[in-house]
Amino acid sequence: MLSIERCARQRKALQRLHLTSLPGITFVRNDARVFKFCRSKCHKNFKMKRNPRKLAWTKSFRKAHGKEMTVDSTLSFAARRNVPVRYNRELVATTLKAMQRVSEIRARRERVFYKNRMQGNRQKQREADRKLVEENQHLLPPAEREVAKELLEREKEDMEVEGEEEEKVEKKVKGAKVKRRQRLLVGQGPEDMDVDG
Repeated sequence: MLSIERCARQRKALQRLHLTSLPGITFVRNDARVFKFCRSKCHKNFKMKRNPRKLAWTKSFRKAHGKEMTVDSTLSFAARRNVPVRYNRELVATTLKAMQRVSEIRARRERVFYKNRMQGNRQKQREADRKLVEENQHLLPPAEREVAKELLEREKEDMEVEGEEEEKVEKKVKGAKVKRRQRLLVGQGPEDMDVDG
């Protein structure tokens, strides 16, 4: 079977167009190490000796910054195995089925990973939108200004009620020790300050 070649920069799988050639660029260094690139962008960045972990469009950057899964059992299936196996039709058929199943499992796990990673974004975006409306109410039409003011007042009241409930819960939590220190202010004497434990 044909091995899956990957781009040296982006770690993107290169798909064979023909049995004889790979798309993209192949670079062979003096020590006979072969680097294959999916496109000229990857090749140029390699020649400029740029670190792929610092380029936001590379796979290594995405993995290093928690944008993609790094620890998962499905990722180990793509590891290269240099073990010669005698051709067996049944083995090839079961391998292809297993590859499809692994890709389905990986896709499902990636969706869950993405969903967990993006979980707080909707709330952050709403807060940013509210702040924008609050700061720029003078740009709204007069009819909508009153509605926006009423909504903002209601949300502030709801947030105050939630804040009070959270403070009550925090007081009830057992085992939460707060270290206290004092600092000396010039002309005023000692002052208490909270220090995280």
